[in-house]
Amino acid sequence: MNKETGKRIKDIRNSLTGAIVCNIALSYAMLIICRLIFIAANYGLYQAAFDNNSLWLMTKGAFLFDTSAVCYLNIAYLIFLLFPLHYKEGKVMRSIVKWVFIVPNATGIIANLCDCVYVPFTGRRTTWNVFSEFGNEENMGSIIGSEIINHWWLVLTGIALIWALYRLYTPAREIGGLKRRYYAQHTCTLLVIAPLLIFGMRGGIGKAVRPITISNANQYVSSPNDAAIILNTPFSIIRTIGKKPFTEKNYYSAEEVEEIFTPLQHFDCDSIKERKNVVVFIVESFGKEYIGAYNKRKSGSLTPFLDSLITVSKSYRYSYGNGRKSIDGMPSILSSIPMFVEPFFLTPASLNSVSGIAGELEKSGYSSAFFHGAPNGSMGFQAFANATGFQSYYGIDEYCTSPNHGGMDDHDGTWAIWDEPFLQYYAECMNGIKEPFVTSVFTASSHHPFKIPDEYKEIYKEGEDPFFKCVQYTDHALAQFFEYAKKQKWYKNTLFVITADHTNHSIEPQYKTTGGWFEVPVIFFSPTADAQFAPGIDSTTIAQQIDIMPTVLEYVGYDKPFIAFGKSLISTSPEESYAVNYTNEVYQYYKGNYILLFDGEKSNALYDIRNDILMTENLIDSNVVVKESMERELKAIIQQYMTRMVNDRLTAETDKKQK
Repeated sequence: MNKETGKRIKDIRNSLTGAIVCNIALSYAMLIICRLIFIAANYGLYQAAFDNNSLWLMTKGAFLFDTSAVCYLNIAYLIFLLFPLHYKEGKVMRSIVKWVFIVPNATGIIANLCDCVYVPFTGRRTTWNVFSEFGNEENMGSIIGSEIINHWWLVLTGIALIWALYRLYTPAREIGGLKRRYYAQHTCTLLVIAPLLIFGMRGGIGKAVRPITISNANQYVSSPNDAAIILNTPFSIIRTIGKKPFTEKNYYSAEEVEEIFTPLQHFDCDSIKERKNVVVFIVESFGKEYIGAYNKRKSGSLTPFLDSLITVSKSYRYSYGNGRKSIDGMPSILSSIPMFVEPFFLTPASLNSVSGIAGELEKSGYSSAFFHGAPNGSMGFQAFANATGFQSYYGIDEYCTSPNHGGMDDHDGTWAIWDEPFLQYYAECMNGIKEPFVTSVFTASSHHPFKIPDEYKEIYKEGEDPFFKCVQYTDHALAQFFEYAKKQKWYKNTLFVITADHTNHSIEPQYKTTGGWFEVPVIFFSPTADAQFAPGIDSTTIAQQIDIMPTVLEYVGYDKPFIAFGKSLISTSPEESYAVNYTNEVYQYYKGNYILLFDGEKSNALYDIRNDILMTENLIDSNVVVKESMERELKAIIQQYMTRMVNDRLTAETDKKQK
């Protein structure tokens, strides 16, 4: 290439139009590279996506969302560059324009690379509510620091990409000559680019095109699980800023929806007779996949204690969580409120009157307490426990002031007190709580960054996944709890409920599906072998977290009306049992042999998950009767949920006032 050609290319590149084209192309390139890194880092999670989906369709969808993100990230840069005001052509202003380009795009790179680590835990790209979710956590600095060390290669990749962004930035040369020419060129270019920006952010042109949202990613993949490949994190965060989580639906009239489904429940009981204590374990990240009683492992069971407990308990082959995060699990389990759209904790509806197991049983003379070994107030658990009727809260403050315990020496260095000492503390505290009582504990050790106490490092090994040693340690901690508890006077008069807040890493293909990703245990153990919970793994009934509250209330003979979106597993027939959850803006409804995927407007998929566990054959067009029946019921659940959230009708008392 001769000097004259090179100069001509440089002149074209540094022209106003050339600079815009080069920098926008650079912004696209960074998003594409980040997506490739995301796929490479999580290939085991998304390998099936490339077998089950059209690569061309996925690429088309990714380009659509990348275009929207590019427009959002660069809108300030383009306005600064093109706004027709010749006074801004000085050296300082041109430097500002450069950084107005670099900073948003660098932030987009960082957000995308962070999701390489975060998405495997949540199942979806990060949204704006992450800032509310972790806004009050005192340990975020140490967590981020440890992740920087653990994922040093991502850090170096991010630095390299941001450096490339800086080095490859193309400045537009200053337009000399007449001001008339300057204003004409900038004004015309701005008038051309402004509508293109709007069209790009909206995802298309025309009145019929609605601004794209996260849910639109599902039209490019066959499973909501795969939507994370299509999306990018900057888009997901930007498009959920200020998003209204709940809007009323009008699928049916008020009378019709009550006939199809109502969360207002009232058991036909004389009064509480047995006055049984209730103990609810919410075990961090303990998906059903890790429990040997449900899955035979060649290398041996990770959960020998739970396996033995299940043989004398009632549990379910088909049992599901109602969310994918810890802040989804607590409302689901203790208040029978599933996660739809956004975590209940983080929405204005969390200020509604809301009850739960503790609040309802208080009306019948029960004492109550909630336990969580993290800093008091962590994750909003204390606020939620108080709002739903728990009379006492025991966190790290109470643990550290209790005698005969190690205080902060028992802290895991990241999240909370190790499970073994905290569960012992939990059991001891119940000796001082007046019976009948209802208590719940949220464990912490089976969690990222996958650490266990030093004395167990040679006993519990990682195996196929670093999480497995945590599973073994927490199973041991549960065994120690029951070893102590069975010697206490309250033990035989207690119903124990064990479930997980959500699942974690998945190894087996069946747990990587959009349905399998929600499989958690639901276990009821009564030391007196009550008939309602006859031992065995039920293979006909579908169970879910939101069934726990109504099941417990019926078991103890609760005779007052209450609101619950689940059903009692005692009196609900297997044919009428169901589960519901929400992922990547798609509702999933499980009933009988099937799972229905519904986007709020139409059903997109129907699978026979009993006989097609990998969810490979979509029956949406071949089984219309099942689809329509399930869609009718799901719409009623959604409508009731949204109406009650918006109108503060989440207790029997507020429901009565609104009518």
